[in-house]
Amino acid sequence: MFSLGKLDLQSNLFLSPLAGYTNLPFRKVVRELGGVGLCTTDLVNARSLLEKNSKALKLIETDSHDSPLAVQLFGSVAEEMRDAARYLADLGVHSIDINMGCPVRKVCRVGGGSAMMTELGKTARLVEGMVKAVSIPVTAKMRLGWDDANWTAPDLARALEGVGVAAVFVHGRTREQGFSGAVRLEGIRRVVEAVERIPVIGNGDVTTPEAAKFMIETTGCTGVSMGRGAFYDPWIFRRTHAFLTTGCCPDEPSFDERMRVVNRHLDLMIEVFGEPQGCVLFRKIAPWYAKRLGPSSVFNRRMVLLRSKAEFIEILAEYREWRAQFCDASGQLQSRFRPAPIPVNFISTDGQGNGAGATGDVSDPLNPSTFDHDQPASARRQAIPVPRGPVEVW
Repeated sequence: MFSLGKLDLQSNLFLSPLAGYTNLPFRKVVRELGGVGLCTTDLVNARSLLEKNSKALKLIETDSHDSPLAVQLFGSVAEEMRDAARYLADLGVHSIDINMGCPVRKVCRVGGGSAMMTELGKTARLVEGMVKAVSIPVTAKMRLGWDDANWTAPDLARALEGVGVAAVFVHGRTREQGFSGAVRLEGIRRVVEAVERIPVIGNGDVTTPEAAKFMIETTGCTGVSMGRGAFYDPWIFRRTHAFLTTGCCPDEPSFDERMRVVNRHLDLMIEVFGEPQGCVLFRKIAPWYAKRLGPSSVFNRRMVLLRSKAEFIEILAEYREWRAQFCDASGQLQSRFRPAPIPVNFISTDGQGNGAGATGDVSDPLNPSTFDHDQPASARRQAIPVPRGPVEVW
């Protein structure tokens, strides 16, 4: 058990919000696979939520199987953030997370996201108003600071603890870094040392169970939040929970298990968004599953044009037949075609976690297979792109 204020959770593992991806279908997939303590929605603009914008309401869509749930809010107007918190509490949301980490310019320029880390007094007053307005836990997601010259996270975390936040989530990069460069575990450790009572949740490049354990042991954080790592491996919460509690790390899921979950994910997308839109939205999701399948060009080329569930069934049958040429007599991928082990870029050669990167002759698991030179652009992505949606919504 893990406590977030008055909220008891089943584990200290959290699904990070990913703009455009952590919708209801994906959250349900993760929950069904097990191990996650709390899932958080995509970030949503407080003002847009209060105006009952239909797109904003879709971002917080949930059901009885999506629990416990946190909604991530962003905004810089204290009254709007307070009233949005009340609205969400009345809806039955279990926790509210305040986005202080988004580095995207259009979020920061309206005073939200990482811009909140530059005005500690104003931010603390805004958060205090939210904490006093609701009885559910209020948390904050931050980065180390605006840039390397301004690591404000320790001071901000201390100030937020003083006004009653239940926990802080810390991404181990600055706003200036965006999503590139090394995650600095030292920065997360400084935040842990700055607070007295509240839990600090580490975040950034946690792509394996071993990485989660290393972050916890190196920084002293009480839990980890995973985003991109969960998107190409939604089993990571179950595997990490087992590793943290037993010391034994379960194997990655089999090909058949991956195909089962891909199928389930698409069914949920169709259930929530309808078949036409659900299939179109799934085009950007399927290539992330494929990154751990080995050779997958046939799968990706057709999935990025997906139009219906019937077509999906045809694609899987075609892919299974094509993939057989890379397998041995037992149906397992031959060793030279298997995806490389997933590296952890904040574990250095000396084991000190200084961001020196992984060692050994391993490739980035987010790159397409050596044998898939003709992959579509969506399959070659190494990072989850930020949606082009209006800032009024997210």
